[in-house]
Amino acid sequence: MPRLQTSFLFDLDGTLVDSVYEHVLAWRDALDQEGIELSVWRIHRKIGMSGGLFTNMLLRETGLDISDERVQRLRRRHAEAYTKRAAKIPPLPGARELLAYLTEAGIPWAIATSGRMETAGPVIANLGVDPAKVPVVTRDQVKYAKPDPDLFLAAAERLGVDIEHACVVGDSIWDMLAARRARGLGIGLLSGGYGEEELVRSGAYRVYEDPADLLYHIDEVGGRR
Repeated sequence: MPRLQTSFLFDLDGTLVDSVYEHVLAWRDALDQEGIELSVWRIHRKIGMSGGLFTNMLLRETGLDISDERVQRLRRRHAEAYTKRAAKIPPLPGARELLAYLTEAGIPWAIATSGRMETAGPVIANLGVDPAKVPVVTRDQVKYAKPDPDLFLAAAERLGVDIEHACVVGDSIWDMLAARRARGLGIGLLSGGYGEEELVRSGAYRVYEDPADLLYHIDEVGGRR
């Protein structure tokens, strides 16, 4: 009986690149420009979800008016602030090596991010990934982003794989919730700032420190040649 082919669907921010706190600072800049005061930790807790849902939740917490105009202005200001930082954002330890291993082993992989290409593009380039050669699914391409499963479902479709045989790798509870709803196997990483208990409670089958740690234990999640 042939062995089932495992595939890997990766989140981007906090999973492959060290960008979570740059997003936090960019959102803080955007909020400051709007005269909205919000603690940095509250911003961090929402990184990884859809930008529209993110801004709606932020404004709901402050009790301020949530007009479409304000949401779009916040999103634009965040993108501008983040883009200024993007060129300096490095891959997380082991990220390039992990992707190189999967490629060499013939194991399919793709990236699925709640960010739009305007913000994701520069850090994908820093990672050394060519979207013309590797499936990259962004917020622009789906109706709903995380915690909805659309991004990971679209990535699996682009790869031509069954998502029920895929490992969905992410750093946030939003990734794990989306993985569970997509019926993929959630693999959590601690490199985005969430704790192991939270990730497991949200559906992670295994939790590793960062991409390097995942690569070291890749056989535990079916990543053998």
